[in-house]
Amino acid sequence: MATKHPEVSGGANESAVASAKLRKFIERVERVEEDRKALSDDIKEIYEEAKGTGLDVKTMRTLVRWRKKDKAKREAEAALLELYSGALGEVGVFG
Repeated sequence: MATKHPEVSGGANESAVASAKLRKFIERVERVEEDRKALSDDIKEIYEEAKGTGLDVKTMRTLVRWRKKDKAKREAEAALLELYSGALGEVGVFG
């Protein structure tokens, strides 16, 4: 048995209202996607500029990801990296 949604059940007026609501949501999503694309392009430009000054973009991206994490998670990862590198005889690599 099909479930009816009040926004789209019967009548031309209700259909028009549902279409208008749908259009507004779709247009909002499209605007946000355009904004996201613009921001992505800006970030790419910043990395290209940094690369032009001699900075290593891969390391910068790693650092940006690292800084997004909360302090406790960063400390736990750093401790594991130090532990594992020590087990391989590479003491002091990450600490």
